[in-house]
Amino acid sequence: MARDSQAALVALNRFGFGARGGASGDLINAASDPRGFVKAELARPNGVLLEAPGLQSTPQLGQAVFAYQDQVKQAREAAKAAVPPEAPAPAEQKPALRRNLSLNTAATEIAGQMAEAKPADSAVKPETMQPGPAAPAAKPAPQPLNVIQKTFRAEALARLQRATLASCGYTERLVAFWSNHFCISASKGELARIWAGAFEREAIRPHVLGRFADMLKAVEQHPAMLFFLDNQQSLGPDSRAGQNRKRGLNENLAREIMELHTLGVGGGYTQDDVTSLARIITGWTFAGRQGQLGPPGSFVFNTNAHQPGPQMLLGKTYEPAGLAQGEAALADIARHPSTANFIATKFVRHFVADDPPPALVARLRDVFVKTDGDLKALATALVDADEAWKAPLTKMRSPYDFLVASGRLLARVPEDPGAYLNNLNMLGQPLWSPAGPNGFPDTSAAWAAPEGIKLRLDIAAQMGARLGNNIDPLDLLEFAAADAASIETRRTVERAESRQQALALLLMSPEMQRR
Repeated sequence: MARDSQAALVALNRFGFGARGGASGDLINAASDPRGFVKAELARPNGVLLEAPGLQSTPQLGQAVFAYQDQVKQAREAAKAAVPPEAPAPAEQKPALRRNLSLNTAATEIAGQMAEAKPADSAVKPETMQPGPAAPAAKPAPQPLNVIQKTFRAEALARLQRATLASCGYTERLVAFWSNHFCISASKGELARIWAGAFEREAIRPHVLGRFADMLKAVEQHPAMLFFLDNQQSLGPDSRAGQNRKRGLNENLAREIMELHTLGVGGGYTQDDVTSLARIITGWTFAGRQGQLGPPGSFVFNTNAHQPGPQMLLGKTYEPAGLAQGEAALADIARHPSTANFIATKFVRHFVADDPPPALVARLRDVFVKTDGDLKALATALVDADEAWKAPLTKMRSPYDFLVASGRLLARVPEDPGAYLNNLNMLGQPLWSPAGPNGFPDTSAAWAAPEGIKLRLDIAAQMGARLGNNIDPLDLLEFAAADAASIETRRTVERAESRQQALALLLMSPEMQRR
């Protein structure tokens, strides 16, 4: 049973988000067939998709942002118009400054009069004023509902609930991996924030168990990615728009496609290739608020912004074919040997070890090439690899993984995303908001710094104080690891001074912090 429990712990922690508490029986189910338990989720491709009441498409959300921005503008103008201009008081009624007041005191008195906007006789002391009917207060202009933050929280809640309820969580881990690989940042602006969840639902989830080339195309054509990396600002220098506006290329998206999304640093491309790809994908944009090119917030190809003529990329000439020119280039890059190696290395680093075993990387690279980038085959090959089961559980869970794992073990399905979002901000992994286009780091060193561990301990202590009275931490340890738990962890939990402290220590144990 010890060996089976250890394999079950690997199944749940390495490939998923850890065992759920309560009556889930996750550890027992995983122990009976560890590899089958993990791969069961891969047999349900539609289970990766995420639909929830109220979640809207990217074009719908784009139109909602534009409408919200118009409402905010109108509200500001209405508020400005509602404030009557201050009429100067008659000269004879202006209060004179007393000579015994200091300059500072006089300035304060004048400022107070201006701030209160009282009539000229406000110099009369309050105790001498006669009560009278209060002037009706001006109604503040109605403020529009912040649809952006409301949408972001709804998207976050749907994602958190799915991760908490999943039997193993392997496909949700895959979603998180690919979403971070093809990351945008919600902090870019209002459009990025309202589109962050939709980007993951529309460009990532449908292809997590599909083909890499299809995901690559969906990602690079999604309005959220185009906005994040400024491709809507990129104009072909010789295009009609480029000549009229005297503007040229923006290479941000082209560079990150090659450096971060496909070939990787040292993948065999040059600066000339970056420039060529930037020319090829000019015109890839999204319709704006006026909807002149299509429904606002939808992907469109703007012929007037596209650089005309053939382009040489990675030794191959792509003939002018409008939108199809860029799609052909992406399809070829997706099949490039450097892409296969880059993806396999990153995949193994995420799931197995900071220093990926070369033999496992080579095996997954071969699977990627032979299956034409079949990501379900890649995920299956990882589960079938002995190295993935024999490597020790030494990788530190990211803040997101840690918070989801804790919620699962405590059988707490989130009803409000606020606590999760606040804790993610505090731990340095704000949801869908990495500091740069390279995403959040994927090594233990990035999350094991002393300050980060202290913050995790604070969060664990808060959970213990709030829930410890009603939970037996030793029971939770059985749910989490059973006899795969170390003697040190068991003794630490047993010797705690209180249930609250025991729960906090359990949440900080290697069984909960490592994967």
